[in-house]
Formats: sequence, C-alpha cells, structure tokens
Amino acid sequence: MTVYDVARALPGIEELRDHSRGLAMLDAVLSPEWESRYYSFDAHWSETEQLASMRDGQGGEYTIVLSPAGAFARVFDHESPLSPFGDLADGQTWPGVLDGVPEAFGEYLTEPAFTDEDGVHVTTACLWRETTDTAWRTGPVAFTDLDGREDPDGSGRFLHLLTDRSAEAYAEWASDFYERPVDLGAVRHVLALRPLTPEIVAALNPETDLAGLAEDVREIGYPAE
Repeated sequence: MTVYDVARALPGIEELRDHSRGLAMLDAVLSPEWESRYYSFDAHWSETEQLASMRDGQGGEYTIVLSPAGAFARVFDHESPLSPFGDLADGQTWPGVLDGVPEAFGEYLTEPAFTDEDGVHVTTACLWRETTDTAWRTGPVAFTDLDGREDPDGSGRFLHLLTDRSAEAYAEWASDFYERPVDLGAVRHVLALRPLTPEIVAALNPETDLAGLAEDVREIGYPAE
C-alpha cells in the first residue's frame, strides 16, 4: 500500500474530522496521561484550524490540518526509505511528495511544526483535499527501486485507522497497544460521537471518570450533550 491507495480509501473531510475526534477521545479515556497517547485532536489549534495527529512514540507520526480551505495531511515514517534522514533521500523531502500542493495549503510547506531546523519538510507521504475536491490528492511520487516493500512511505500503517474506521479495527489495535481488553460496545459509542457517560468511561477505563476527562473533552471538541 502506498499514498495512492490511502488516498482512495480515506473518507471525506467531515467524516475524517469526526472519526479523528473519536479516536482522540478513546485514547484520552484509555490513557489519562497525554504523553502516553497515540491519537490526539486539537479543536483549537488556531482561530480557524484544527489539528488531528498521531505519534507512535518511536519517531513515527502524522498531522492533519483541518481548515476552512479543506484538509492537509502529512505522514512521517522514520523507518521509511523515503525519509529525508535516510540514505536514499540525501537530506531532502522525497521527490514528488510535496509537488502540486495547492496555494490554499502553501503555508504548511514552511510550517515549523512540520519542518526540521534546516527547513526540510519532515514528511514521507502527503495528501490534501480542498473543500471543492471530490477526492484526496497526492503528489506524483515515484517509488523507484522500492519494489517489494509493502508500505514504503508509512501511509498504510500510520493511517490504518482512518482507512479502516470500524470499531473492531480500533478495539483490536488498542487492546494490543494498551495491553488490556477494550470494550467493543464502548468503542462504538465513542466513535459515533455520542456523549460520554460514567458507564461508558468505566467500561473503557475504570481508573478515570468524567470529571477527569473534562479538559480533554474541551480540547477535542467532543460533544458534551
């Protein structure tokens, strides 16, 4: 799977926004300590932008900026041969990855949060979708000499729960990541963005409660009622 396959599997902007909020809320319940979470969502990244993000704790991450113009997504897999820090890329973003990014998202090409100290975009896969688009778009990336690599740019692995948005997929992943059983019914409840209840929170993590999640609910923009 490459960024081209992922682009065909991603949902529309609003569905992606809602699902990202659900993932972030689930992780907030399962992991009260923010530093240990995998998925996050900042509904107030700026006055006009929201940010869905993932970090695996080992150098892999994605960020998706949701703005009035649409959505801009970048993936960074530090193990990918497309990494700017690998032997093949020679300190630069892989050719084609950022080609064609429309002017509406131009500021994200120099966004300090997405670049290193030399201004190199730390990205192995990039996708975008303007509000008028009917599909996600990508640059003309050539995966030269990478035959046989199942996921050369990391997009398939890191965006997996955005392409497979089933409650079963999250529950399976979370039970492995957090090393404990995860209640499937509670996962369905949260991914549907239904208001949290004491019972749902307890089913996911009896060591936290609604009061302890209040700040996360505000940050994520999760429906309170």
